[in-house]
Amino acid sequence: MKIKKILSAFLFLFFVPLYLMSQNENVDLSMIYKIKQEGLKNSGIEELAFGLTDLTGPRLTGSTGNNRGNEWAKKKMEELGFQNVRIEAANDFNRGGWDNLKTYAAMTVPYYVSFACNPVAWTGSTSGLIKGAVVLVDVKTEADLENYKGKISGKIVLLPSAAAYEVNFEPLASRLTDAQLKDMSMASAQSPGRRQPFDRAAMMAQRALRTKISDFLKSEGASLIINSSGTFNVPRSNGANYTTGSPEPIAELNLPVEDHGRMERILRHKLPVEMEVEITNKFFDSPKVYNVIGEIPGTDKLLKNEVVMLGAHIDSWHGGTGAADNASGCIVMLEALRILKNLDVAPRRTIRIALWGGEEQGYFGSAGYVNKYLADPITNEHKPDYDKFAGYFNMDNGSGKYRGIYLQENELVRPIFEEWMKPFADLGVSTITIRNTSGTDHLSFDRIGLPGFQFIQDEIEYGRGYHTVMDTYERLVMADLKQNAVITASFVYNAAMRNTKLPGKPVMKPRETTGAGQRMP
Repeated sequence: MKIKKILSAFLFLFFVPLYLMSQNENVDLSMIYKIKQEGLKNSGIEELAFGLTDLTGPRLTGSTGNNRGNEWAKKKMEELGFQNVRIEAANDFNRGGWDNLKTYAAMTVPYYVSFACNPVAWTGSTSGLIKGAVVLVDVKTEADLENYKGKISGKIVLLPSAAAYEVNFEPLASRLTDAQLKDMSMASAQSPGRRQPFDRAAMMAQRALRTKISDFLKSEGASLIINSSGTFNVPRSNGANYTTGSPEPIAELNLPVEDHGRMERILRHKLPVEMEVEITNKFFDSPKVYNVIGEIPGTDKLLKNEVVMLGAHIDSWHGGTGAADNASGCIVMLEALRILKNLDVAPRRTIRIALWGGEEQGYFGSAGYVNKYLADPITNEHKPDYDKFAGYFNMDNGSGKYRGIYLQENELVRPIFEEWMKPFADLGVSTITIRNTSGTDHLSFDRIGLPGFQFIQDEIEYGRGYHTVMDTYERLVMADLKQNAVITASFVYNAAMRNTKLPGKPVMKPRETTGAGQRMP
């Protein structure tokens, strides 16, 4: 009898915690049904997509277009019934404001052909319409600059292409295969996708050399720099190394690899090339990066001050309209909250949306929010809202549908997300990976120990439009975005309703160091 009592007690202690855990993640399937119905049958995705791409245009950080996008987002949040809507200053921005007002480029010798092109952001203007000879300046080291002293005044300078065009026999668009998803779910394997490791030292050295080349060409009186878009077959978008108050950099223009390559080959055959180009850019004061914020307030008297967040970056590059990167994320987050608002949900916790500014230049918006509300940027001391933070969900991997989620090494949320994803297995959402993913705003939260997550997405044709003039409405896969909004709405609803906040990663004791920064074994 005594043994039976001991056994019964053991079974009670073993199974009750499991039972309570399962009860805690007993997903409200009735609400999930409503979310699916509203999101898939009454979607506002296409109208939101039009508004944040065709209507507002490109949204380069600090530009007039960026301000226009922020104002559109604020107005849209108000129309959708979100509360506490605001455009909020997040961070200083030392590059200042910059708008491109006019761009035209054509080769006129040996024959006429107009070019698709895109100016480099934060570079200067030409002196009206300039016409002149094109010279090839091939600089591999700083010492090579001496070869061009006194030879390029008034010239249009063509810098060699860093990469040759290669025929690609792979499909333009792709989805993650079952094998790839299985591989991602394994902790030891390398993650597929676009965010690959790179040689940072080599990149910094190349950037430093490029800055010296630009400074030299300006000092020698060159009128314009022409760049190739490298492996992209359309003009790419990028920015010059400029800070507010510095002299305006020399005008720079990016051409498709085919147009650039044609002129480079002609020049290497010792034949003349001439162009006519007109670029008008405007610099102006823009000292701040802004976030656009709105929310559905919590209703539980004990939990309403806790916050579940969802977000994406609203800034883009100036080519195209920043559709896949990252209007797609913004419209999914707006749609997710629209779904919940239209269902008249009464979340226990506050659900807050943030459309971040300045992500492309280094997470200015999300970092500014974290520094203001959650943790001191220098001491890392927690601020009052830190303990009220209940989780963050981000989208910034293009237009492809969700296939799962990255745990950011936070094993504690695995059983929670497993339950949350079960209703969406038929949509192909079932993969959980312990790995980290990088390159976007969830890192601002993850770095201070708060639960911040990014979804696994199909790549589709992300590389085709990424940071180029092709990143337009046409890159958006509406059916995928509708699914993403439904899943996001479900995740934030579950996070807002559960009894406890999502767990963060346990704090690890710092390892001791010895000598010149050497860690103890």
